Amino acid sequence: MGNSDSKLVFKQGIFKLSDPDAIAPDDPYWRGFWELPESTEDVFSLFSPVDVRRARDSALRNIETLICALTTRLFHLRQHRSFPHSDVAPEKHALNCIRVLTRILPFLYEADHLEVWEERFFWAKRKRKVKGRVAKPEVLFDETVKEQEQDDDAERQQLEGQLEDVRPLGEELIDTLVDMLFYVGFTLPSSERSGNRVTYAIWSKGVGCNTQMTSSRELDNNRFEILRLLLTLSSKSLYMPSHVLSTKGVKAITYITTCTDKQLVLSLLCSQLNTALNYAPATWRVPYDHVVYQDPKQILVSHCLQFLLILIVYSIPEDDTGRLPKNYFRHFLGRLFRPQDFEFLADGMTRTLNQPLQATSSYLPGSQKSVKWASEMIMLFWETLQCNKRFRSFIIDTDRRHEFMTLILFYAMEYRTDSTKQGVVRMCVFILQTLSTEPNFGKLLNQDFETQDTLPAIIKINDFRGTHADFLIISIHTLITTSMGKLDSIYPSLLATINNISPYLDGLGGKASSRLLQLFASMSSPSFLLANETNYALLQSLLESMNAMIEHQYSSNRVFVSAIFKSRKRFEALRSFTLESGQAEIERMNRRKQAALDNPDSPSSPTRTSRASSVDSIRSPQSARMPTLSNVPEESGAFAIGEDDESDSEDREMLPMPSQSSPSTHTSRDPSLSSSTDEPLPAQLRGMSEKARGKMPAGQSSFSRQNSTTSLSNHATTLTSPSLGTFDPTANWIDSWLPTLPLHTILTLISSPSPPKQLPSGLDPAPPRIHLFEWTPLSLGWYESLLWGFIFASEMVVQKGTVGVWNGTAVKLFKVETMASQGPSLMKPMGAVDAVGSRLVSGVSSLGLGRRGDGGAGGGGGEGGRAVVVRDV
Repeated sequence: MGNSDSKLVFKQGIFKLSDPDAIAPDDPYWRGFWELPESTEDVFSLFSPVDVRRARDSALRNIETLICALTTRLFHLRQHRSFPHSDVAPEKHALNCIRVLTRILPFLYEADHLEVWEERFFWAKRKRKVKGRVAKPEVLFDETVKEQEQDDDAERQQLEGQLEDVRPLGEELIDTLVDMLFYVGFTLPSSERSGNRVTYAIWSKGVGCNTQMTSSRELDNNRFEILRLLLTLSSKSLYMPSHVLSTKGVKAITYITTCTDKQLVLSLLCSQLNTALNYAPATWRVPYDHVVYQDPKQILVSHCLQFLLILIVYSIPEDDTGRLPKNYFRHFLGRLFRPQDFEFLADGMTRTLNQPLQATSSYLPGSQKSVKWASEMIMLFWETLQCNKRFRSFIIDTDRRHEFMTLILFYAMEYRTDSTKQGVVRMCVFILQTLSTEPNFGKLLNQDFETQDTLPAIIKINDFRGTHADFLIISIHTLITTSMGKLDSIYPSLLATINNISPYLDGLGGKASSRLLQLFASMSSPSFLLANETNYALLQSLLESMNAMIEHQYSSNRVFVSAIFKSRKRFEALRSFTLESGQAEIERMNRRKQAALDNPDSPSSPTRTSRASSVDSIRSPQSARMPTLSNVPEESGAFAIGEDDESDSEDREMLPMPSQSSPSTHTSRDPSLSSSTDEPLPAQLRGMSEKARGKMPAGQSSFSRQNSTTSLSNHATTLTSPSLGTFDPTANWIDSWLPTLPLHTILTLISSPSPPKQLPSGLDPAPPRIHLFEWTPLSLGWYESLLWGFIFASEMVVQKGTVGVWNGTAVKLFKVETMASQGPSLMKPMGAVDAVGSRLVSGVSSLGLGRRGDGGAGGGGGEGGRAVVVRDV
């Protein structure tokens, strides 16, 4: 569409589409949709959301005919022996068919009233007239020719009146698009020409391929256009609430993932995987080069990674017979076994994940742009850990374990206070827990940490000397105490990680030991225990970790044992804790704080101590408004249950924590942060011994992801939220859990006047417990919504300007927020949008384990000079 006249003709054709009168399928009008546009921008700018919705609502019959015309033309080009040929089978026609389909499909998905129509139109078997073609038999005698012709005419007329069943349109479209991803001359170089135009050749070297295929900008662009339509076909997920997504499923993704053609599955899987992992930005670049131009390869790489994740994350719903079909993409990813493949995977993942570290260490801030798919790469790493036990063993048994642990901690620390990145932080914490379930991971953490000086400032620990276990425990302590209450829903997972590794730790250092005792002091304080009904379970988990270190590694953890003896009065006071003493202590602390406010010059005033100021800095803004916790202030003393004369300076630096899973937290949050689902995150399991695994009661209902090593039904006490409202603790409630706290080991130990040389008799080591989490349909809905949030945001960042596949559509999986565009900046001198994306809220943002929230459907997009802001989970 090189001139204004052709654009005007195309726009007029779009207006005609919404006329109430049906346009005949054989009308030459339809040819304009694949002949006139010259680029993606032409289709998206001239075919506006208003135009699509007008035609959809007033002339659905014409939309049907348009889709049929586009797909029929695309099918014809796929079968044409000369495609792509500029005269008889132009590449431009195929691309325009793909672009127009990409443009209109999201607006069909968003319309709830079209759900039945969509099911019938795309996924029901079709009827097609049988073409009257009759095979001509060999003629032996001349006198029979006329008689045979008469018989053929009669049979042809009879066939032309009949209908035959044809497979659903959606299936044929997907098969055509997948074939076109491997089409010689269109998405494969002509050098790959063979007897078949469609050749399932892997695009790039790596897994399953040792030779590098040549490519070009045009081939990469064609691949990207097809992948974007496949993503669009799969994006029905965006228009479902998260709590029904994993149980209802998406027909397009189900059809792709259940494909039984092994060659096709492996070619598509390896092509996407290798393309994503082979990408390596230039090690030397002109500063601020990303401001001047966009790397086209990045667009293809991001879409390969996203489409790959859609396929391997997807959990296929049960079919009509109650059978759970196999996801072949996830299956074959789990079947990789060659060490060189694992090296390739690890190298590609670390190359991407290291980019932000290199970008932040540049002497010119912002001069080096990091890749935009680090979050997706973290998800790919976690998926591979879960579905491939050989890869998990490879990571843990080699030095890669420490490299990935450091990278995961970097992302968790970097984003811990960023409300737009909480989903990434949660995912990082779950990865740490997944790694910690392997005993060898805990044992190998005892090696010295030798890369402290090379770490970025965000995760560097001043004057640190210790093991990887010390580094991990100190980092977990930092995540809990400095996250401003944003991570309260994953405290159980952080503590479960410590619990999983504790039986194998030896030689724990002074700093790490002190951090564990600081966590104990905070979690055993009355203000924390009495804040809600479930906080005691966190204290119980921490005590189990301490017991495991004492029982299994007593002789090699002298520093930790000494730290326990310094805090002996705290443990003794916890044993005699009562409701009256706790409430009295809270009241005493309230009076002390009030007195300090009335007399700010007092030496005990919080304003005169660095510790009290740090309390304000870590308290969640939401928690400060909670009716419950506003009446349960954080203690300003080192320990609120009983004063300890032996407390050292490190204890006085204790940082109080926000309350875990407070019921009033949910009601006090903004309604836009509430969810329509219950318990979207994986529910933490209490410790389960290895012997107990596999001894689950028969018939116990469960939800399991295929090949997932972290899938386990919840057969033990979980952290559940009480009914909404203000929590009122009672003496009976305290009596229900206080006697069950695992204090016996520590109380027996500290009954001695000093640390004994040997573990006291009667303290037999309990079998190590493995703390897993459970994948439920709701937690998987959260996980898939997190992935689609990445895709939604990435599409809007990459496709600047008029192009944006889902812009302006009524997304229901999460809420899309808009805000006024900001002015010019150094990085965007023309005043372009500074922040782009979506707010992932419905089903995820404000929820923790066992939480409940109010539902709210999202919708809308950024138009009219407003920017769309991304806030993921």
